[in-house]
Amino acid sequence: MVLLKNFVNIFFIPELRKKVLFTLGVLIVHRMGNHIPVIGVDIDAMKQWMEGSSNLGGLLRHLDMFSGGALAQSTIFALGIMPYITASIMMQMLGMTVPYLEQLLKEGEYGRKIVNQYTRYLAFFISIGQSIFFATALEYNNLVVEPGWSFRLMFILSLTVGSMFVMWLGEQISLFGLGNGSSMIIFAGIVAQFPSHVILTVNQVQEGFMDPIVAVLILCLFVVIIGCIVFLERGERKIPVQYTRRVVGQRVYGGQSTYIPFKINAAGVMPVILAGVILNIPTFILTVLAERFTSLKWLADVMAPAGLLFNVFQFLAIIFFSFFYTALIFNPEEKAEDIKKAGGFIPGIRPGKKTAEFFNYILTRIGLVGAIYLAILALTPNIVAYFVYMPFYLGGTGLLIVVGVALETAAVIESYLIEHRYEGFLSSGRIRGWRTPR
Repeated sequence: MVLLKNFVNIFFIPELRKKVLFTLGVLIVHRMGNHIPVIGVDIDAMKQWMEGSSNLGGLLRHLDMFSGGALAQSTIFALGIMPYITASIMMQMLGMTVPYLEQLLKEGEYGRKIVNQYTRYLAFFISIGQSIFFATALEYNNLVVEPGWSFRLMFILSLTVGSMFVMWLGEQISLFGLGNGSSMIIFAGIVAQFPSHVILTVNQVQEGFMDPIVAVLILCLFVVIIGCIVFLERGERKIPVQYTRRVVGQRVYGGQSTYIPFKINAAGVMPVILAGVILNIPTFILTVLAERFTSLKWLADVMAPAGLLFNVFQFLAIIFFSFFYTALIFNPEEKAEDIKKAGGFIPGIRPGKKTAEFFNYILTRIGLVGAIYLAILALTPNIVAYFVYMPFYLGGTGLLIVVGVALETAAVIESYLIEHRYEGFLSSGRIRGWRTPR
């Protein structure tokens, strides 16, 4: 009842109601586009091929999770938001190494707009490249009704335009909706496949292909993983900050004590998304080359999404991107300087440089634990799937994205509810000191 009441409260706040309805409307448009197929592809043959044992089919099945099933159906949104995310990662890395881009990022809103425009151009060319690879793979495996340049041009044009439109939808959610648009689109695509996963599992049990005990154990495993993800996302260490009293005229400022929350996983789900995008690029190239050169098949096998080498690299990549993304969103020197200017200090730590070193020390210790924890959670379903038959593919990456984005969205909604003196989704009770207005 409390959860239902909090959900109803969303529609009593005009700004929040508009954001929620706008986000839902954009996601509905995205899901509709996922059912518009590209002309010239044999969909039935493609589904059978993707469910087979070939490396390329397995890789596309892995990528299909991020597109919300659009890749398996070869729709105009088959590439999804991934080209834009790939371009964003490349621009962030270039912004740390190229002086011109680094200078633009320091110029505030104007510089960010130019960098965002460059990101869109890069995403456009990445979409074209991925469309060419996809069209080549379909023709090579005889999954096209009428192969030739007419099919290739139509296919590349359809997927590129579809990817640019999905990118635009994500930007609209970021501007006028709830949360990060790219994450919300990936979240919606993964969640949309949950009903089919449940139905497929039930059918496998009824037909005798799967033991009911195994199905229950898999369900319990996912519940435990979700609980661990929630614990990881909510866990934090509070660093106390004391502010000295200052007398300005006849007023006294400061004198209070507060704290800075250091989350165990400060980067959220972004390290998982970044690691997946980066690893998919060499994996895709190796898989395509292995289709033509049999000598590379062994390398493609170990770099497949279920392969040992892929999981090892994914583990290391998640840890690396956890530190990388945390460094982007949190600057210890800047934070220490802000506290010093406001007349604050951490008890037992000198303001300025020593405070920055203390922040670095805390971030390193907490960040390492959080990164390893995050990487283990991401790989657990993959390891279990190696020993136990699962009728559907839902890697730890997808599960982390779903739970992480859901928690972030709930936190945004809760902030609006608390601001307007409503109880939040994540609150255990009514906030102290606030009374219900009569």
